[in-house]
Amino acid sequence: MNESAPFDEAVEAALASGEQPPVGRYRLDLATGRWAWSDEVFAMHGFRPGEVVPTTEMMLSHKHPEDRARVDGVLREAASTGDAFSSVHRIYDAQGKVRTLAVTGQGRKDPDTGQVVELIGYFIDVTEAQREVAQREATRSILASAERRAAIEQAKGVLMVAYSVDGEEAFQRLRLASNTLNIAVRDLADWLVRWFSRPGREKFPTAQEIEQFLADPEPPPAEG
Repeated sequence: MNESAPFDEAVEAALASGEQPPVGRYRLDLATGRWAWSDEVFAMHGFRPGEVVPTTEMMLSHKHPEDRARVDGVLREAASTGDAFSSVHRIYDAQGKVRTLAVTGQGRKDPDTGQVVELIGYFIDVTEAQREVAQREATRSILASAERRAAIEQAKGVLMVAYSVDGEEAFQRLRLASNTLNIAVRDLADWLVRWFSRPGREKFPTAQEIEQFLADPEPPPAEG
C-alpha cells in the first residue's frame, strides 16, 4: 500500500484547479513591430505589466547574444510564411538575469491580400526546469515535494502550449497518461520536463512529439 497516495492526490487536485504555470500569450503586429503581452510575459522579462511598450527591437535587445540572430531568423521566416514556429532561447531580463524561454506561435493572414499581418502564440519560462536538470546531473539530489509540484506545473505549461488548452485540460491529459502507463503523475511530469529541457534543444516539441512521448515515455538515466 502506498501511504503517500492520499497526500499526492490532494496535491494533484489542487494543482489541477489552482496555480497557473509560467505561460504567457503574445501578439505581434507586423505592420508596427509592436507586441501585445499578457502580464506573464512582462514578468518573464522583468517588467511590471504595462511598464514598457514591447517592440521587436526591444525584444531582440533582450536576447542572449549567442541566440539573437537565430531568434531573429525564426521571426522573419514566420512573418514571411505564416507557418507555425517555435524556438527555445535565452534572454536577459530587465534586472540582467539570464532566463530561458520557449516561444511558439503562428501567423495570421489578411483574408483579402493573403499577407501575414500578425504572429500570435505563447511564451513559456523554462528557466527553473533547465536549472533543475543541471542540478540533478551534478549533485544526484532527490526531488523534494516542492520540486515535484514545480515539475507538474511546468509539465502542465508544456501541454498548454502544445495543445492550446487551459491548465485544467492540460492536467487531465497528464493524469490520463499517468493512469494508462501506471506511472505517478509527479514522476511522469518530471520525465516530461527533463525530456523537454534537455541540453541542446532549440525547438519547442510538436503536439505529435509530445503524444509519442506520453505514449512511450523515456525515463531519465539512472543517477550514479
